[in-house]
Amino acid sequence: MSVPDFAYRRPATLAEALDLLRSDPEARALAGGQTLIPALKQRMTRPSILVDLQSIPEMRGIEVDADRVSIGAMTPHAVTATDPRIRAAIPALAAMAARVSHPQVRNLGTMGGSIANNDPAADYPAAVLGLGAEIETTRRRIAADDFFLGLFTTALEPGELVLRIHFPRPDNCGYVKFANPASGYVTTGAFVARGPAGVRVAINGAGPVVFRFTDAEARLAGDFTPAALDGLSLPAAGLNSDIHASAAYRARLAAVGTRRALAIALAQPPEQIKESA
Repeated sequence: MSVPDFAYRRPATLAEALDLLRSDPEARALAGGQTLIPALKQRMTRPSILVDLQSIPEMRGIEVDADRVSIGAMTPHAVTATDPRIRAAIPALAAMAARVSHPQVRNLGTMGGSIANNDPAADYPAAVLGLGAEIETTRRRIAADDFFLGLFTTALEPGELVLRIHFPRPDNCGYVKFANPASGYVTTGAFVARGPAGVRVAINGAGPVVFRFTDAEARLAGDFTPAALDGLSLPAAGLNSDIHASAAYRARLAAVGTRRALAIALAQPPEQIKESA
């Protein structure tokens, strides 16, 4: 088997990174590498240049104010999990990050890399969609409802990078995932939030792409209590079915997960931090 031949660059500025990506259609951006590196090892992708984004300051950092939490695309999961401002403002997001896979992945993987890859078994797409976040890129701002298009597919165009993710601060939020015990990937998960964007329920892992559970949203909009979900079910048609779980089982997990995520949301309302941090 031939050894893949590619160049490696680690630009110090965003402008330099974009120039490298524009100069060659076969160049690939490297964030944490938790998806790209295994793909390289298996010869599933053969880029001409790897453009490492680790040294670009504009893609890092956390900002929290009274209305929103903004997280740089290159922020590792471990930082999101432990930052006290995030834990106070959006506890379900911090808890989600703390349960991503295992410590090595949490210290290397990034939020921007996760949502740009849009694996159906990833955690963050549920938070982005469930909270009604906005994705800031090098070209524009994209609403969460318009960002996740399909299996491993997003609205990002060639050469476009995620810079920051802006989350509206919710009044309540909760996340539950049923994880594969070996990999930690999501078999099915549910993110429930109530806030500036209304009541939103996002389901990940169950289908080819994260989606909103609109029947649950309609019920909870009028009555944000567990009783509102009595008898609620999700149709299995179109859901994933594989060696890990059938479509019918994932549909059941989505309904159970929504109820459990709601219980977390009701038990742990975010603190209201008014000052800018």
